[in-house]
Amino acid sequence: MEALQSILNSISGVVWGWPMVIILVGTGIFLTFRLGFPQFRLFRHAWRVIAGHYDNPDDEGDINHFEALSAALSATIGIGNIAGVATAVHWGGPGVLFWMWITALFGMATKFTTCTLSHKYRTIHGDGTASGGPMYSIERGLGAAWKPLGITFAALVLITSLGIPNLVQSNTVAVSLHRDFGVPPFITGLVLAGLVGVVIVGGIRRIGRVASRLVPFMAAIYVIGAVIIIAANYQNIIPSIILIFENAFTPTAQMGGFFGSAWIVTLTWGIKRGLFSNEAGLGSAPIAHAAAKTKESVREGVVAMIGPFIDTLIICTLTGLVLVTTGVWQEKFDEILEGAYLSELTVYAGEITPNSLQVKEPYSGTITVKDGAISGDFSIYHETGTVDNYSFLAQDELTDYSDFSGTITIQEGQIVSSDPSADLAVSGEVALTGAELTAQGFSRGLPGRWGNYIVSIGVILFAFSTALAWSYYGDRSIEYIVGRKGILPYRIIFVIFIFLGSLLTLNTVWLFSDIAMALMAIPNLLATLGLVNKVADWTKLYTSVKHPEIR
Repeated sequence: MEALQSILNSISGVVWGWPMVIILVGTGIFLTFRLGFPQFRLFRHAWRVIAGHYDNPDDEGDINHFEALSAALSATIGIGNIAGVATAVHWGGPGVLFWMWITALFGMATKFTTCTLSHKYRTIHGDGTASGGPMYSIERGLGAAWKPLGITFAALVLITSLGIPNLVQSNTVAVSLHRDFGVPPFITGLVLAGLVGVVIVGGIRRIGRVASRLVPFMAAIYVIGAVIIIAANYQNIIPSIILIFENAFTPTAQMGGFFGSAWIVTLTWGIKRGLFSNEAGLGSAPIAHAAAKTKESVREGVVAMIGPFIDTLIICTLTGLVLVTTGVWQEKFDEILEGAYLSELTVYAGEITPNSLQVKEPYSGTITVKDGAISGDFSIYHETGTVDNYSFLAQDELTDYSDFSGTITIQEGQIVSSDPSADLAVSGEVALTGAELTAQGFSRGLPGRWGNYIVSIGVILFAFSTALAWSYYGDRSIEYIVGRKGILPYRIIFVIFIFLGSLLTLNTVWLFSDIAMALMAIPNLLATLGLVNKVADWTKLYTSVKHPEIR
């Protein structure tokens, strides 16, 4: 299993490497110029469409424009907006936000194109329901000979749907509820699986209705909290914005000391985080937008391009500004992990950096501790990132702490025993990353534990909504491969995985999902580039004949 994970880590590093970044961003740039900057020309019109000015309930499809956008946003507004941005800012500096903005701007053109195609080439079934996505664009747009590529895309969507949007999301919710409210993980798993099951059994129509209420609600809570915190630190807003632009091109002393070429690190974190956040080019959102009730496919493409704007340019930006204006992105915090958490720690020999984290071998051997201080060069890794300068404390019934001296036995990175025999706690200074760092930023600006609560609620709602949307992506994909008979078994498996994800982290499945998500882009972008001229013709017709006011 360790050898398999090592291989998968290497593959993941390759498929999410610079070639994929260049392909995704480069496609967005090409589409922007080829289609005449639709993200700017059609921006105002998009909001009129979303507001329902052109809705026709008699048109074929399952959901209206707003519900389609909400369903697609429920997949992209997720843990990445809270934890992913914080991790990127921690390792890449505030400048990552600038590169996320650039990625989102060009990603809007990609979303416009892929979702227009998906809607145009969708299939309407006898019962009036719709099925669409890049797999249909490939087969019906490029020709029947390309169907194996469509099947490949659908299979990659299936693999992805059971990993990151399912296992990882439910595990994050379970950890968050257990940490903040003491809820047992299996209870979280049962409730979350039950709620997801009740919604997804109703298909995209129920998902769309739930998403159209849930997405605005959860976004409003998070946005209002972030705006309050940023406003409370108003004196830091202008300096923070200046720092973002300066750090985007000029390495800070902190970043340069760790990585040498800090500009490349900032650029890499920003672009990859942006791509991962809004999923532009991966081909997932077109599946939701294909269900929209409209005769005008370009109109639905116009709606779809607002997704990266909301997800990245608004939600992710607010997260980043909270971290920068409060200053928490470069601080360290005292932390004590109780004995119950020791099983989640992994001990590595040597220095751990973002570039070497996945290839370092977990340590097996002993650690000598004297008066609470670690003797030797070791780092301890857990869910918040790399933790340095830790001390060990003997723990008596989890309440009475005293300095510990002795040896600690490590087997493949896990603490298995100590001498003298004692429960252990770990304390020290930690440079937080992920959701914990965002929670610190919100706590800095809001009284009591309200900041933590907003982040925790955000994690729960964002994860729940992500699971809903991806369940639909998965059942449209299984339908494309084996027909409607595969939908119910897939939904059952999806719900079971929600429960399993709350109890354990399946790293191998996560890695398969991570790789599959990256590979989804290849067939999707092949169809997009092969059919872009048709999109250009449809767009010209739409703007010159049907809506000449937006030419």
